[in-house]
This record gives sequence, C-alpha cells and structure tokens, in this order.
Amino acid sequence: MEKFTTFGEHLRTLREFAGLTLREVATNLSIDTSLLAKIERNERQPTRQHIKQFADFFKVEEKELVDEFLSDQIVYKILNEETDLNILKVAEGKIKYIKTQNG
Repeated sequence: MEKFTTFGEHLRTLREFAGLTLREVATNLSIDTSLLAKIERNERQPTRQHIKQFADFFKVEEKELVDEFLSDQIVYKILNEETDLNILKVAEGKIKYIKTQNG
C-alpha cells in the first residue's frame, strides 16, 4: 500500500535520512531555520525557488517535490468544500481542454 505524506513530512524525512538538523539545512540553503521548521510542519508554503533548492540539496528530482507540493495545494483547496472526488475528474477534463486551447 502506498504511503502518502505531505510536502513538509516528505522534506523532514529527507532531512532526517541525511542525518541533518534544521539549522544545518537552513544554513546550507541560506534560509531562516524557523521558516524551514514551518515548512516541515506545513504551516508555511515553500516558494518554487525553495523547492528547487531542496531538490538540489537532497539530490532528488525536482518534479518529485513539485508533485508533493502541488498535490498538497489541491487537497487543501478542496478538503473543506462540500464536494466529492468527482471534482478531480472534472478538473482533469478542464486541464485537457485548456491544454488543447493553448497548445
């Protein structure tokens, strides 16, 4: 069974697997330690630049982290709405439509 995590949890796992502290990662990436802690706790959202930095630093595919981040955005956007998962099928159809219009 696939284990799902949030972007922040995924980031924390990468950091802990590397045996690094919050301060060590933050210092290496020139970001504030408290900001990194908030990102790991899903209290703040990373910028696209942060995501690129994390991917480079932990030597993982940027797409992997972008997928984690964007999927979180989708989940939090619809989580508190009174709708069902059909909304994802509707969104998928709209994505295909818009891509054909812009392509």
